Parts: sequence; structure tokens; C-alpha cells
Amino acid sequence: MEDNDFAEFEDTEDEDVLVPSKSSESNQVGDSPKVVMAPEAAAAAAEAGAASDDEEDDATVEQEDEDFEHLTDEDEFEGFDREQTTKSKSHDQQPPDLKIAKVPIHLHTNWDSFYMEMLMLGGLGAYLLNFLAGKAKNNKLAQAWLSAHREILEENFSVIGDDGTTTEVQSGVLMKEAENVYSLWCSGRTCCEGMLVTLKLLKRQDLVSSIARLFRPVTDQIIVKVIMDDADMDTFVFCLATKRASGRLLKDHADLSNFCPDKKSVDKHDLPSNFQLMSESGEATAYILDSKITTVINKYDTVVEYLHFSDQYTGPRQPDDSQTKAPETKKVLIFCFNISEKGQSSPRDMEQLKPLLQMVFHCVDKIKRFKLTKEAKGKAERARQKVLESMQKAAHTQRTEAAQARREEKRRAEKEKIMNEDDPEKQRKLEEKNLKKEAKKKQPKVKRMKIKAM
Repeated sequence: MEDNDFAEFEDTEDEDVLVPSKSSESNQVGDSPKVVMAPEAAAAAAEAGAASDDEEDDATVEQEDEDFEHLTDEDEFEGFDREQTTKSKSHDQQPPDLKIAKVPIHLHTNWDSFYMEMLMLGGLGAYLLNFLAGKAKNNKLAQAWLSAHREILEENFSVIGDDGTTTEVQSGVLMKEAENVYSLWCSGRTCCEGMLVTLKLLKRQDLVSSIARLFRPVTDQIIVKVIMDDADMDTFVFCLATKRASGRLLKDHADLSNFCPDKKSVDKHDLPSNFQLMSESGEATAYILDSKITTVINKYDTVVEYLHFSDQYTGPRQPDDSQTKAPETKKVLIFCFNISEKGQSSPRDMEQLKPLLQMVFHCVDKIKRFKLTKEAKGKAERARQKVLESMQKAAHTQRTEAAQARREEKRRAEKEKIMNEDDPEKQRKLEEKNLKKEAKKKQPKVKRMKIKAM
């Protein structure tokens, strides 16, 4: 290696001095030479290196900005506006100006939007108040009736108001069957098994019924039912009712429709014209409607609804009245009284009903003493036998129709079985079997008799 190769490093004193090492001579061609620096040059190089490090850091940041300079170059993009870009950057850096809308408070909302809810709450409140008031009034009326008639009941019965829930005999208990229905059972009297008093008051606890009464007035009623002993009442059916109630009674009770279907006038009995008479026996009518009974009925003509005396009482007819046997009958005396007109009842009205309860006991004792003549009794017995035969005939017809319906259903099932059979041979055999069975039924029955040889 010549000396001129290192001439370029000798121009200045601060430049590095390159001294070839001994090992370099022995290296192969192409190895890099080793650089040896003087002490002054090394110190200067260290200072320059520190300065260059700071410059490199700054250069790195500047280099990042330089990498995106082409995005802001006006010549790079068409229609580029530098001022608009700088404004958008400054705008993005500023916080947004938010405007809070003023929402009205919920309590200040117009109440007209809740009129349906208000109406429903008002209706529920009115129904509840009407229920409590009606329930309390009905209970007050029932207790007032019991207090007013307790003395008369105790004179005629030994047990009053026993509900039968305990083995011990109770007294003065009104059984509450519903909010408007109360009942009282009395027993322990001659010539009758007992007496059931039912107070059918208005449905004052029901708001709908209260509104309906404004268009169709109804009244509170007291129904007294006396169950007579079989030996203490003769065979007859008698009914005295208002024109309004007579049609309903005739339709709902089988004993009236069977034994006294005709409505008669009451002019010859000195009774109000708004009453109608239905009686099986003229003797019973003349005996029952004496001067005491007619006087009470004339005085309380708006209170008395009907009087129903029957030895063939079976109760109101049921909607499906298809009985296959004769129903059980009872001998009863039924009285129905209206407490007041148009349902305007009050506890004071209960005191005015005492004469009517006394009339009930008068009729009980009167019926016990009544006996029909031989001719009238025979006529009544024939009428009852005729009604019994007609009922038995109707029951037999119903049983025959039911049996015929069952046979038709069985025959229809057999035909469907034959039609559903897939095998023709089995189908033919089933048809032959049914034909033989029908032919056998059509043949007359012959009774065989064995004769012994002499």
C-alpha cells in the first residue's frame, strides 16, 4: 500500500489519523481497515457525537412532519384550500358548544291526557263505596226484621235461627247466603216440620243493579215457606197472586200448570182487582178466603205478592226438565210479601209486617183443620193419578227414544266398520253376518212346548 492513499486525511489537524495495524497486512484482500484515533481527535469526536444525538432526535420529529407534508401540498391535490384546513384543525381542537334543551317538568304536564285513568279510578271508587253502603244497609234491614218479629216467632216455635253447624241448639242466627239474601230456619211447632224465612233484598251492593233499578223498579221481598206434615194437609192446590206474578208462577211451577191452569177472577171474594185466583177445588177456596184473610189482603194489597198452597209442590222447574220418574212432592204453604214499594225500604217498615206473619200462623192452623168432602177428595185423587200416568208415559217415551238412539248409533258403527275394511272377503263376511242377524230379529218368536206322552 502506497503513502498517497492516506493523503486525503492529512489536510486538517482535527481530522482522524488512520494508522494501518500489523494485523492488517496479514488480512486477506477485501477486509476493512482498522481506524486508530488520536486523543484530541477522540475527544472532539465524542463532543460531536453528543451533539449529533441531539440533532438526530430533533431530526426524527421533523422527519415525521415531513412524511405528511405531501397531504398539505397545494400542488399535490386539486382544489386544496390551506386556510380551510387550518381552520378545521383549530375548530377540532376547540371544545364543542353544546346547547341543553329545556325539558318541561313531568308534574306540569296537562292532566287532560289522563282522563281515562281518572275515570277508571273514579268508577272503582264509586263501586267500592256503593258496595260497602249497600252491604251495610241490607244487613241492617235483615236485623231489623228479626228484631221486630222475634217475639212472635218465639211464641210459635221452640227453635229460632239454628244454623245446624254445631250439635248445640243455637237461637237468633240469620244465615247469610249472599250479600242480599238472608234466611232463618224455625222448628218445633205442631202440624209442621218447620218454617224457612228467606229475605231476598235488593242487590244494593251492586252498582250496576242500582243503576238498573232507576229504569225498572223492583222491591225487597220476604218469602215464608211452611213445610206441613203429611197428615195435617189435605189434597188440593191453591194460589192467589197478583196479575204480574200469576203468569210467572204458572210457568215455573208444575203443580199449578197440572192441577189448576185456569186463572179466575176474584170479584166474588171481595178482593182487589189486581189479584188472580188459581184453585183446584172450590171448597178449598171458600174455606181459605174467610173474612180475616180477605181483610188483611185488602189492607196490604200492595204488600202481598202471592199465596201458594199445594200438596204436590216440587219446586220451580229446571231448564232441562226431562225427568224419567215422578219427582218427590211436599205439602207446603208459601207466602211472598213485598216490604215496600219501589225498593225504598227502611227499618221502620219491618214493624208494619207483623200482621202478615200473624196471618201465616192463622193459615197454618186453618189448613190443619180443613178436610175435603168425599166427592172433592175423589176428584183430586183421580186428577193426581192421571198426572202420574202421563208422567210415566212421558218417561217411557223418553227411555224408548234413548234406546232407539243407541241402536241407531250401534248400527251406524257396524256399517262404518264394514266400509273401512280393506279386505273384500272380510267385508263380504261381515255383511252376511249383519244380514243374518237382522233377519233373525224380524222372525216371529215361537214358543216351544213339550208334551208328555200318555
